[in-house]
Amino acid sequence: MSSIFSKIIAGEIPSYKIAEDDRYYAFLDIFPMKKGHTLIVPKQEIDYLFDVDDDTLSGMVVFAKTVAVALKKAIPCQRVGVIVLGMEVPHAHIHLIPMDQETDLVLSNPKLKLEKEEFEEIAQAIRRNL
Repeated sequence: MSSIFSKIIAGEIPSYKIAEDDRYYAFLDIFPMKKGHTLIVPKQEIDYLFDVDDDTLSGMVVFAKTVAVALKKAIPCQRVGVIVLGMEVPHAHIHLIPMDQETDLVLSNPKLKLEKEEFEEIAQAIRRNL
């Protein structure tokens, strides 16, 4: 069965797309920890990040770096934090989260509730900086 991320990549479920190439897809998390919280996924559906072959994994990190640079330009922050969890969706992914302090990455922090227009503005701001 396809993961929710595979359905997003295929366009079966809408997303706030940031970037895409032939191997990877970046989109805003709809339950963000901070404005600009972005997910990076390989288009190949593999459950666990460290089961991804070395070439795909290294390419994914380089793709994430490109998105992170654009994200930092679009959303004022000290750094872009990286979290790899992998339990909530059976599809390898990396979280990129704008941060000003380490506590911005505490998983128990309340998630933001943003309107569709806010998501669209954020996605557009990041894309302008790619």
